[in-house]
Amino acid sequence: MSYRERGFTLIEVMVALAVVAVALPALLFILVQQVDGTAYLRDKTLASWVASNKFNEFELIVMQSGEVPKGEQRGEAELLGRDWFWRIEREDTALEGFYRVTIDVAVDESMEPTLYSLSGFFVPPVPDNG
Repeated sequence: MSYRERGFTLIEVMVALAVVAVALPALLFILVQQVDGTAYLRDKTLASWVASNKFNEFELIVMQSGEVPKGEQRGEAELLGRDWFWRIEREDTALEGFYRVTIDVAVDESMEPTLYSLSGFFVPPVPDNG
């Protein structure tokens, strides 16, 4: 058996280590980005649930009172052990008696950044004179 057939040379080992040294941080960076992306999607999904709950509550208020509340409302809701901040804004539309309602949800009271925004339209119910 000749000298060349016994194993790796020092240069081959150094090249292999250099490849590993470049590839490993890149893989770790991708892993961290994936974890951050997953957390963001979880938060966005939970924020959509909060917005949907508030939208349904707002709809019940409109049905009970017979009118769409004016102005802006703000509040806090707890979902899965976490506090979520919401804002409901009513806007007039070009059609009289037809209102656009937007619900924004965020994890911070300043509402920045808004994680999720839900919009819908309301017409106050016509009283039943039955």
